[in-house]
Amino acid sequence: MYDSETRVQYVKGVGEKLAGLLSKKDIYTIGDLLEYYPRAYEDRRKARNIRSLKAGELVSLVAMIRSVNTQNMGRSRRKMYNVNLQDGSGFITCKYFRAPYRGYFERLEVGAKVRVIGKVTDYRGRLEFHHPDIKDYEKEEEGANQIVAIYTEAERLSSRKIRSIVLNAMQKIKGQSFDPLPTWLKQKYHLKDREEALSVVHNPPDNIGEDFIHFSSPFHYRLKFDEFFMLELFLAARKTGVQKEPGIKMQAKLDLLKQLEASLPFQLTNAQKRALNEILQSMQGDSPMNRLVQGDVGCGKTLVAILAGLFAVANGYQTAIMVPTEILANQHFKNAKDLLQPLGLRVGMLTGMQKTKEKNANLAATASGEFDFVIGTHALIQEGVNFHNLGLVIIDEQHRFGVDQRKKLKQKGVSPHFLVMTATPIPRTLSMTVYGDLDVSVIDELPKGRQSIVTKVVYENKRDKVFGFLEDQVAAGRQAYIVYPLVEESEKMDLKNAVEEFERLQKRFGNIRFGLLHGKMKENEKDAIMQSFRKHEIDVLVSTTVIEVGVDVPNANMMIIEHTERFGLSQLHQLRGRVGRGAHKSYCVLMLPYAVSEESKYRAEVMASTGDGFQIAEEDLKIRGPGEIMGRRQSGMAGFKLASLIHDTPILMQAREAAFELFQRDPDLSRPEHAQLKALLIKQHGPQALAGIG
Repeated sequence: MYDSETRVQYVKGVGEKLAGLLSKKDIYTIGDLLEYYPRAYEDRRKARNIRSLKAGELVSLVAMIRSVNTQNMGRSRRKMYNVNLQDGSGFITCKYFRAPYRGYFERLEVGAKVRVIGKVTDYRGRLEFHHPDIKDYEKEEEGANQIVAIYTEAERLSSRKIRSIVLNAMQKIKGQSFDPLPTWLKQKYHLKDREEALSVVHNPPDNIGEDFIHFSSPFHYRLKFDEFFMLELFLAARKTGVQKEPGIKMQAKLDLLKQLEASLPFQLTNAQKRALNEILQSMQGDSPMNRLVQGDVGCGKTLVAILAGLFAVANGYQTAIMVPTEILANQHFKNAKDLLQPLGLRVGMLTGMQKTKEKNANLAATASGEFDFVIGTHALIQEGVNFHNLGLVIIDEQHRFGVDQRKKLKQKGVSPHFLVMTATPIPRTLSMTVYGDLDVSVIDELPKGRQSIVTKVVYENKRDKVFGFLEDQVAAGRQAYIVYPLVEESEKMDLKNAVEEFERLQKRFGNIRFGLLHGKMKENEKDAIMQSFRKHEIDVLVSTTVIEVGVDVPNANMMIIEHTERFGLSQLHQLRGRVGRGAHKSYCVLMLPYAVSEESKYRAEVMASTGDGFQIAEEDLKIRGPGEIMGRRQSGMAGFKLASLIHDTPILMQAREAAFELFQRDPDLSRPEHAQLKALLIKQHGPQALAGIG
């Protein structure tokens, strides 16, 4: 096996200076260099001109620079760069919303001949390039009439130079074996040898087909499979470790659950019943449950979680519900007491803001087992918190949950069942990566009577009309939210903010009672404001996104979101979910300034067109990509350099199947043919990756 850890400076043509430039692209070793894959392929086998271009094509084109200019992007300080090109057949513009690197445009001279490589985009009926590569044209270009790999460039590091040193690296390791996958797995999934795949992807032969240009060749398949497989192997190892822990096997004691269901003024939906049944089956197993329940805003996840908690209590165990904010902790505490106290159960609360006397009393009641349910923030897992007999931990609205909480609770001498809930619907491909070590239950049905929310996209010129409608709703006895992206004025961003707008709105609408809520307030201040809003002592709550999660005020039927362009789709969906919770027709107004990007308009239009959180999540994944959505839970996991969660789902499915099959065959990864995989897994994730499986 070749030494992938050999420093890149020892590759022919690199040296210390160039190695320093490569380090800025996170390339330190030969292994890093070989996994710095082409971003596109330039097909020089057929000449193209501007008139022949079609939207969606990835093309290579020789043209002359007519002009280079900039223009302001709306009210922000950002600029858009335009490079206008022409050839004998026509004209086209290359648009850049940011400079690829300092000095990129200064090097371009009007009248110079350049080669442009990029994807053709149809923008409002005009064909354009967005962020293409523009290179100096050389008459005797390397690779004429060939397929040429194109790499993401950096300052003083051209695609041509990167290609040259990658090929030198390939020569250095030519003929060496470095394929970590066992033969049986490659044969079953018809995978190319890794060395061959790397060689062809970086240096394609002339007779390659169209599938290669679109990154869908068998050679690309192998390398994408590897990226997915190593992540799924890590998740399979983690899941295997959990399954080997001694669990709390519970009995089918359902009396308390039936009592609570009988007391409800409605019936559970079929989706709620299905999810609850899956949870109860897991809690009766030999190993600890490690399950995610995901469902749309208002689908009834919390009730399912409380029923699961009742099952634990019926078996003689305590249930802990951990939430991310004090506001949500207080809300859950109130709702749980209303549901559970009539059944003779005791509900307690632990948060960081409690006074010492109250906190000490609650700690003692938790440790003695006086509390059946304990609800709180992360204070639940702090030092000094002890449970009498903890059987179930429910983590609500914390979709960045990692293994930290499990570890801290295990250190208290318990191995409880875990139930993680999120109201942010997650596309299936993401749930298999972010939550691949958890079993997943989906509640994909809303309760009867849940209000659909009328959602409108509105621009600045209709603001007075929107606020006139707000006055009408308040006069009719309803309440509303107005959400801003900022707490206070910012020198860097020209945006409305909650504090100034609260003061302005109070002066403008003297007949409306306004309240102000934001993250910089103390917890007791926030709680007091929310209590006033619930009691209808406040008509309109001016807020930041602190109300995004879990806030439930049934009389609030209108939401105005200012500067919608500053929010992601999932966040907008969460915010909108604060209304439509009562019997009144509900409205969400998405306010946009005049000057706004096409992407922002598209996001707003998606929100106006559907209330389906799963559809919105899919669109969010397409727009933002997986990185932001994965959040901290993905930290430490290998990133995807070639594979795409959006486009390569079938490969992900096969890689997941293969990883879990491998653990079924060899649960300890102790066989000689799996030695390289075991070493690679430890290298990527540390020794803890295999904790518990040996």
